[in-house]
Amino acid sequence: MAEKPVLVSGVKPTGDLHIGNYFGAMRQFVELTKEGKYKPYIFVADYHALNTMQDAEEMRRRTREIVMAYIAIGLDPKEVTFFKQSDVPAHTELCWIFDTLTTMPYLMRAHAFKDAEAKNKEINVGTFNYPMLMAADILLYDAAVVPVGQDQKQHIEIARDTAEKFNRIYKSEVFTLPEPYIMGEVAVVPGTDGRKMSKSYGNVIPLFGSTDELSKAVMSIVTDSSGQRPENVYAVHKLVRSERELEQIYAEHKGKYKELKEILITDLERYLAPIRAKYEELKENPSIVDDVLVAGKREARVVSEAKMEQVRAAIGVN
Repeated sequence: MAEKPVLVSGVKPTGDLHIGNYFGAMRQFVELTKEGKYKPYIFVADYHALNTMQDAEEMRRRTREIVMAYIAIGLDPKEVTFFKQSDVPAHTELCWIFDTLTTMPYLMRAHAFKDAEAKNKEINVGTFNYPMLMAADILLYDAAVVPVGQDQKQHIEIARDTAEKFNRIYKSEVFTLPEPYIMGEVAVVPGTDGRKMSKSYGNVIPLFGSTDELSKAVMSIVTDSSGQRPENVYAVHKLVRSERELEQIYAEHKGKYKELKEILITDLERYLAPIRAKYEELKENPSIVDDVLVAGKREARVVSEAKMEQVRAAIGVN
């Protein structure tokens, strides 16, 4: 039986997760991995996170939180290889090899660099070099597909360019060229102020917050008293209830915005309860995450080291 094509994805452990993350991307990602068509490698991109996070305790905490979150929402560690980027030395080794093939003008085309430059930020080398580490992340595992949003497609193009250049220069077929898996139409979840839900706007409804935190966030949703219904409340509500049900509820509670928010709180609590229960179980049993990461580290090192043996032979350092 032929092996399944590999799917690779990295998640930076930065910031608390909110329902915009879940309904906007995480839920669809779980559905994709559950299809059974791919062999998924999911890693915590902790070295990428160093560009913006320089706090050891926060790094440790958020790394565990992101693993717990993805298990809680439905990714099965028996089917998915979870690991930390920092646990696999091949990522940074291969990144350096790619650095020696890559010109500065080429990297200056990268969106992250151009965005930082446009904002007159002091740009660290890690931000400038970000695409090369990402190329290593992808190419080490012979990824066939990498799930990304339309705005992240350039990362896969750079990985493909890098693979082609390496194979051409070293007259080898070491690297497989990955394809982007462009995530389909995803929900744009409005925040409490009506703008897109984002940590940077401070307008989020927490995914794993307490009942009090969730209630406080929902009750702060901005409403327009002149409208037929509170559109921002309705837009969040339709993520967890059918529009047919909501039409009746909102008709019965026309103008009663406080009551509609209370109904939304109840519905969100009901919808998120299984996810939050699993998350709390993982918090109470830290050895589960420890075991998942140890097993993932072991498998990722075996696969990546086999690829690096090919790379070292191709460049003449083995």
